[in-house]
Amino acid sequence: MTSTPYTVADVMSSRVIAVTPSTGFKDIAAAMKRWKVTALPVIEGEGRVVGVVSEADLLPKEEFHEHGPGLVEQMRRLGDTAKAGSTRAEELMTAPAVTIRPDATLPRAARLMADRHLKRLPVVDADGTLQGMVSRADLLKVFLRTDEELTAESRPP
Repeated sequence: MTSTPYTVADVMSSRVIAVTPSTGFKDIAAAMKRWKVTALPVIEGEGRVVGVVSEADLLPKEEFHEHGPGLVEQMRRLGDTAKAGSTRAEELMTAPAVTIRPDATLPRAARLMADRHLKRLPVVDADGTLQGMVSRADLLKVFLRTDEELTAESRPP
């Protein structure tokens, strides 16, 4: 009654919009809006993932736009206050990126996301080259199969 476990490759999005370390803040925000995504992998060279820039990485610029944080808040939120003045992906991104391989099982991906409090992961090959992205919603796709698909899967071969 058991079947081969689903892998990240089974549910990931293989068409991914990525940016380079030199991509500017406005271009990052525009890409997120245009492609309706909340994070973008940052790649170098032949597609090696070096970080991820998310909406959360962009928010400090707006948060501290009207007035800068006080000294206590600056000390408490050093990373955020530094990002508030950043203009390029390499300054904004979270690095190194937490990634996963395409052959990882869905439970492994779910545990990694839960442990690291992440909403998505870049999927990379053995060389760290971007293959896709997997989100929490992608992991849930396996539960959206029809009753017929579930029945067929549970039958012995």
